[in-house]
Amino acid sequence: MAALLTPLAACSSSGSPTAPDGKVKPSADDRPVTVTVTPTGERVPAGKPVRVTASGGKLTSVTVTDAEGHRLAGKVAADGRSWVSDRKAVPGASYAVTAATRTEGGTARSTKAAFSTAEADKVNKVDWRPGAGATVGIAQPISLVFDRPVRNKAAVEKQLEITTSNGTEGSWGWIRDWSGGDRVDWRPRTYWRPGTKVTLNAELNGTDSGADGGWFVRDYTTTFTIGARQIVKVDLDRQQLTLVRDGETVRRIPVSGGTPGGDKRSWRGTAVLMAKEGTINMNSETVGLGDAYDKMVDYSMRLTWSGMYAHAAPWNARYFGNSNRSSGCIGMSDANAAWFYGQVRPGEPFEITGKDTKGVVAPGNGFGAWNLSWSEWQEKSALR
Repeated sequence: MAALLTPLAACSSSGSPTAPDGKVKPSADDRPVTVTVTPTGERVPAGKPVRVTASGGKLTSVTVTDAEGHRLAGKVAADGRSWVSDRKAVPGASYAVTAATRTEGGTARSTKAAFSTAEADKVNKVDWRPGAGATVGIAQPISLVFDRPVRNKAAVEKQLEITTSNGTEGSWGWIRDWSGGDRVDWRPRTYWRPGTKVTLNAELNGTDSGADGGWFVRDYTTTFTIGARQIVKVDLDRQQLTLVRDGETVRRIPVSGGTPGGDKRSWRGTAVLMAKEGTINMNSETVGLGDAYDKMVDYSMRLTWSGMYAHAAPWNARYFGNSNRSSGCIGMSDANAAWFYGQVRPGEPFEITGKDTKGVVAPGNGFGAWNLSWSEWQEKSALR
């Protein structure tokens, strides 16, 4: 139900006739403005804009603040009859509304109201990449993974804004993350231009995920920069890795990829360097390969969630450059791995080719969106 507000103070026109009881009767055009605010009451549902309307006069300004002094911005309509907040009322908040009005006769008044919203029964949280202030490679997407289901995908996507320093064209796409959760990525139409500054503003606070997902109760933002144009080309048929920078070959490195003919084959297509993890323990049982290996591995560079890395593999030295005998990763000598590890950064594309592989990297298996055509990727937007 809307709240009908009465003015804090009323003035009357000096030209008004005197009523029988001796009081000054206001003229018809100087009667108090009727102001209506929605929502109203205590513990009302969140997720809707605040609306203020006026009849019998006009709104001149509206201020809506929460208990911490944060304002909900908005604009008075050109006719002065309404005001709507740009953002939605968020869960578990108390709001104070002050509406400044002017009567038809020109008298200024002020009215106040207050309401509160119900707490969120479920809260949806976001894990996002890349981190703020990072410098990343030309294939890095903006990626948001949600810890609860997102049924209202269009409503969520509308709250996500990407700003770039050069007007880069791109699109959001909804995919299933390797973890099984809902995920939305933004990738450019083609690889990023080096030096591009990118900002994500995810104004999600007050947005409902939908059934079983709960509410978002905070906003998210990150700003990052695109580094040099580097592409890693991996030819598994020739067992060779080539680092290309600004179109020029920097170094060719002999490698050994996944063993042909079974589950130990490598993935092909475009994978994106997700993280440089250094020295880590690799255990074959964690990727469904039984007890094939359990060892500490140096210069580990993650390419997929399913466990494909580029790394040092001195135990396979006799195969570098002549055959594929790894358990799915791209192995190289200690010296080459140390050098290569120092040259690359997260977000750089590994363009992998080879006849005997186990398929193309899926969009949710790391950052595999580049394996879809531009039109295929656009179709994954909830706003198409």
